[in-house]
Amino acid sequence: QMELEALRSIYEGDLCFRELSPVSFQYRIGESGDPKAFLIEVSWPETYPQTAPVISMDAFFNNTISSAIKQSILDKLMVEVEANLGTAMTYTLFEYAKDNKEVFMENQPVNTVTSVSNNISIGTPDVPPSKKKEKKEQLSKTQKRKLADKTDNKGELPRGWNCPDVIK
Repeated sequence: QMELEALRSIYEGDLCFRELSPVSFQYRIGESGDPKAFLIEVSWPETYPQTAPVISMDAFFNNTISSAIKQSILDKLMVEVEANLGTAMTYTLFEYAKDNKEVFMENQPVNTVTSVSNNISIGTPDVPPSKKKEKKEQLSKTQKRKLADKTDNKGELPRGWNCPDVIK
C-alpha cells in the first residue's frame, strides 16, 4: 500500500498520529490539553480509495464534544472525501481537519474562564511532575519517619509533610 508508506514517512515522529492497524489511523487535531482538540479516526475499506474511507469520532478522547459538533465535522470531512474519491486522501483529510480546526470547533462551548485559570495548576494526568507528588504521599510510616529524620537536622520539613492531615 503506497499510501500507508507515505503516511508513515510523513507523520514519523508526529505524536498526534497513531497507526491503529495498517488500514486504520487516528490523528489528534490540536495540542493535548487544548479544550478544542479532537481526534479523528480514518479506516480504509477494501475498496478504498475508490470508495470513501470510514471516518469516526467515537474515540473516548472526543467525549466532551457535543454529538452535533462531531456530526458537523464528519459532514465537512465527507465533502472533502467526495472531492477526493479515487485518490489517496487520508493525509488530505488530516491536513484539512488541522487547517479548519477553529471553524470545526467554533460552536463547541469552552468555558474559557476555567480553562485559563486551571491550565497552570492542573494539567493532564500523564504529566510526570504530578506523579512524583503522588509517590511522596504514598510513603509508609517508616519511610516518612526516615525522611523526617533526614530533614530535621537541616530544620526543613519534607514537602507534603502535612498532606495526610489535609486528606483526612
